[in-house]
Amino acid sequence: MTNHQDKKPSELTVITKAKELVKHTYTLTENTERFPKKYRFTLVNRLQNRATDIFECLIEANELDLRDPEEAKERARLQARALTYCKELLFLLELSFEQKRINAKSLEYWSKLAFDVMYMTKAWRRRDKGR
Repeated sequence: MTNHQDKKPSELTVITKAKELVKHTYTLTENTERFPKKYRFTLVNRLQNRATDIFECLIEANELDLRDPEEAKERARLQARALTYCKELLFLLELSFEQKRINAKSLEYWSKLAFDVMYMTKAWRRRDKGR
C-alpha cells in the first residue's frame, strides 16, 4: 500500500473523478422511470459495470510501483484498459440517449464525467512514460 504523500494529486483527482462517474451512473440507472426494468439486465448492467470497471482499473494501476518494470507494464495495461472502458461507456451513453432513456442535458453531463476521466487517464499515462 502506498503512502498518501507519495501519490501525485492528479492521480488522486482521476480516481476522485472516476468515483463521481460511478456514483452518477448508479444514481441515474437506479431510476426506473429513466431505465424501466426491461433495461435492467442489458443496458443498466453494462453502464454500471463499465463505470465500475474504469474505477477498478485506475485504483489497481495507482497501487503499482513504477520502479518495478513488471508493475510499470501492468500499470500501463490497466490505464489502457480504463481508456477502452471509457470509450465503451461513452457509446452506451449515446445508445441510452438514442433509446430515449436519457435527455440531451443528461447525456452532456454524464459524457463530460467520462471524458474528464479519459483525458486525465491519458495525461497520467503520458507522465508515466516520461518518468
